[in-house]
Amino acid sequence: MELTETGASGDPETETAITEAAFNSFKMPILPSQLLWQNSLSPGYAIKSSLLGHSGCVTAVKFSPDGERLVSSSVDMLLKLWDVSATKCIQSLAGHEYGVNDVAWSAAGLLASCSDDKSVRLWDTRSQLCVKVLEGHCSFSFSCCFNPQANLLATTSFDNTVRLWDVRTGKTLKIVTAHQDPISAVDFNSDGSSFVTSSFDGLVRLWDSSTGHVLKTLVDVDNIPVGYVKFSPNGRYILSATLNNTLKLWNYNKPKCLRVYRGHVNESYCLTSNFSITAGMWIVSGSEDNTLCIWNLQTKELVQKACTEGDQVLCTHCHPTANVIATGALQNAFAIKIWQSSE
Repeated sequence: MELTETGASGDPETETAITEAAFNSFKMPILPSQLLWQNSLSPGYAIKSSLLGHSGCVTAVKFSPDGERLVSSSVDMLLKLWDVSATKCIQSLAGHEYGVNDVAWSAAGLLASCSDDKSVRLWDTRSQLCVKVLEGHCSFSFSCCFNPQANLLATTSFDNTVRLWDVRTGKTLKIVTAHQDPISAVDFNSDGSSFVTSSFDGLVRLWDSSTGHVLKTLVDVDNIPVGYVKFSPNGRYILSATLNNTLKLWNYNKPKCLRVYRGHVNESYCLTSNFSITAGMWIVSGSEDNTLCIWNLQTKELVQKACTEGDQVLCTHCHPTANVIATGALQNAFAIKIWQSSE
């Protein structure tokens, strides 16, 4: 399957292949209560199960690299590990003194978490122990991401810096003063040679991982705060979410905005957005109007706007091989919902 590269005006330029992961298809009927709107090309995601256990807003959900487990973080100061097939909690990890803002898996199976207590913690899921506490940020630590080699961890903070940590020693390797306002997200590209950041200053910046030098700055004309940013699976594109109900897909080499996705509500929170490539190519995001929104990556069409049963979805994550999405809720029962496609 190919992505035809076009500008925001829709003029085709080149074709670039995005490789899809191997996938397992599931067949799930869509119940009327779960369906708000979809068209004939919808992937037909419907709620399969709900995971209950957090006592506060769910801030992040992430599938493990093999897809067998899911980790969630919450303002209740806990991380929870879930068995995806059994849909049950298998571990609760406690240690943070304030709410946890983000969590990340490494390729080696470690977890990293970052918190309003300014610390970053590394966890061994086999022993259920915190193996390192990384300290240095001067304000809330807001997001974290391992490089693909699992030897480097990037964390962001409301102190306007990115810290790069040596995972083995727990020492800070670099402090990058990346933005003029709090940094909302960080992500490494597919080979770990660069990382991308987003900020409330309205900028998206690309950085060299080895030097910490800025390589590119993507500027929106209105400098709307950017709540989230993520590389595409092949590392060629960047998806950004701004707090004016807009997602943008960038070719950062030019730099040029290729696609604009609208139809959701995002004005107040840093909602995560994702690429789903297990069957078709979709853009996935929560929405502040209690829906889960899915767009066709190529055509920009909003193909499904599904009711979340009253949940305001803050965070989403797509399974690495199956047509499954996890979502985390701001309110109600603070539920994690597992969605399955009819494809």
